[in-house]
Amino acid sequence: MNRRRFLAASAYSMAASALPLESVQEAAARTRTVKGGAVAGHADVAAVRDMVRLFMDMDGRHGGQHGRAAFVQYLITDVRDLCRARFSSEQARAEALSVASAAAHLCGWKAYDSGEQGLAQRYYMQTLGLARESGTPGQDGFVIRTMSQQGMKLHRPEHCLALAETGWDRAKGRVDSQVEALFAVTHAHALSKTGQRQAALADVDRAHAALAAGADDEAPFWALVWGPPAATVHSRTAKVFETLGDRRNAARQYAIAAASRPGTTYARIIALDLVAQAEQQAKQDSIEQACATWRRAIDTMAGVKSTRTLKAVRSLRSDLRPYRARGVRVASDLDERARVFLAHHVDTSCVRDLKEPRSF
Repeated sequence: MNRRRFLAASAYSMAASALPLESVQEAAARTRTVKGGAVAGHADVAAVRDMVRLFMDMDGRHGGQHGRAAFVQYLITDVRDLCRARFSSEQARAEALSVASAAAHLCGWKAYDSGEQGLAQRYYMQTLGLARESGTPGQDGFVIRTMSQQGMKLHRPEHCLALAETGWDRAKGRVDSQVEALFAVTHAHALSKTGQRQAALADVDRAHAALAAGADDEAPFWALVWGPPAATVHSRTAKVFETLGDRRNAARQYAIAAASRPGTTYARIIALDLVAQAEQQAKQDSIEQACATWRRAIDTMAGVKSTRTLKAVRSLRSDLRPYRARGVRVASDLDERARVFLAHHVDTSCVRDLKEPRSF
């Protein structure tokens, strides 16, 4: 399918977000109606899972645009073939659909990281259908949680709280404590977006309590797309405090989040957490501290191909403008560093020869 036509028709849709559970029935049903191919067992599923893990690691280290065409091709060949196989057992089938869901989720995340929100949403709907059909406890709720976060990021909060509640309801009592903490903190963020301060802070406490209770849990790989749960909880907690106007605690939580991820594996998200931390520091008039944090963020972005990191650096330059006008030396030096960085990084999010599937 020609990708340019597909992207032109892929606008982010609030209608699609309103009733996700009902609107994925067709996608889920397709997995039972296709004609079976070769017989697949646990070893075949494990091979695909290992490849998805590899691309997840590459995505965190190098950004969503790195390896995107290769992974889309893998999705529409190997992953699709796995979904169409005859399975040695019902358990193998469930595992295969769970892995396929994680693969589609990663494609959605790559589209999101490239600023293609409508395309990302389409992937998430496909992801949800596969997760539901797999029957994997909590995985469908995790996808709904992702959709809630996308809506909040796009400043479209109409259904975000309902999505966060639905996702959490699908996971309660079905996942380990660390994973449940991810749902609780997203619900807290959605509450903060609707002005429910005390309820949001109460859910932040619930998330951190669950995180502590599940310190020894091993989270399923589909819940690790943003790295260790602890880092994700701290980063999302920072967003709650930021929404509530508590800049000091927001900056502190962003710093903890950045320090909680292995730097060599999650370069992009560490850089974005550092940028967010610096923004909170600047808003507290700690410009020298903010510039030091921004500089660390740019250092971390080396080798990352992501529309969001480029946007963050452009935003950084805008934030520095009033300080440069006042002759603040650290701001001028950092602005020059950011200008050079942008000059050497081309946004390749719109690669025209990439073809992405309507479904698989």
